[in-house]
Amino acid sequence: MTKAPLRLALLQMEAVAGDVAANLDRIAAAAEEAAAAGAGCLLAPELALTGYGAGAAIRDMAESADGAQVAALGAIAARTGIALACGFAEAADGAVYNSAAAVLPDGTRHVYRKLHLYGDYEKGLFRPGAAAPAVFPLGGLKAGLLICYDVEFPETVRHLASSEADLILVPTALPASEHAGFIARSIIPVRAFENQVFVAYANHAGRDAAFFYAGLSGIAAPDGSDLARASATGTRLLIADLDPSAFGAARAANPYLIDRRMRFISGPNQT
Repeated sequence: MTKAPLRLALLQMEAVAGDVAANLDRIAAAAEEAAAAGAGCLLAPELALTGYGAGAAIRDMAESADGAQVAALGAIAARTGIALACGFAEAADGAVYNSAAAVLPDGTRHVYRKLHLYGDYEKGLFRPGAAAPAVFPLGGLKAGLLICYDVEFPETVRHLASSEADLILVPTALPASEHAGFIARSIIPVRAFENQVFVAYANHAGRDAAFFYAGLSGIAAPDGSDLARASATGTRLLIADLDPSAFGAARAANPYLIDRRMRFISGPNQT
């Protein structure tokens, strides 16, 4: 596949906990603004449709991946002509998953279930996913989905990078804490740098009855630099151009994926 630049939009969102219709309206408005700015994809936060802090009500709002909520995302994508990647609560197999859907304007859908659930809140609501994240075409790039805590495990990003992903889309719900700034401003750029990929990290802002969110959404380039960064507060639509030509310089200077040897080591005394 020929790599081509992608203009990516990222929504730092103040979701309404428990109000799917209101959240879909906010995503639709952002998609229209992003499309008018020439973006090819819009990324929204973790559980953006239900609101992350809706608690036990999330179970009642959960739908299958072919249900009305993801269909509504598909309708927005078809109408605006841009892809959408968004977190939702997925009902499947008699359980509820913390999932994300990437919906393309042609109706193609890719769904990922969060592997690493964070804290008692998530573990009490969701079943963890069991499948590794997959890579799919997005414009002229290859993309993969992770969700929030997943990106804090180096193995998950390395898996996608080793599967030839160029872009990691990360819907998140990072609460304000003493570590939040380090995660958003340091870990995310390092994940981009050590894997020579773009990493887009879309967080909630504001607060609901359960959480106060850190904001600080951003898009990191393969050299670890910020292409766009939101403040800690308020709704914000970030837009950045992801230029595949950035890969050549970053990979030439730091060829981690080429030089890594752990995959070849079969015993403790191997060199």
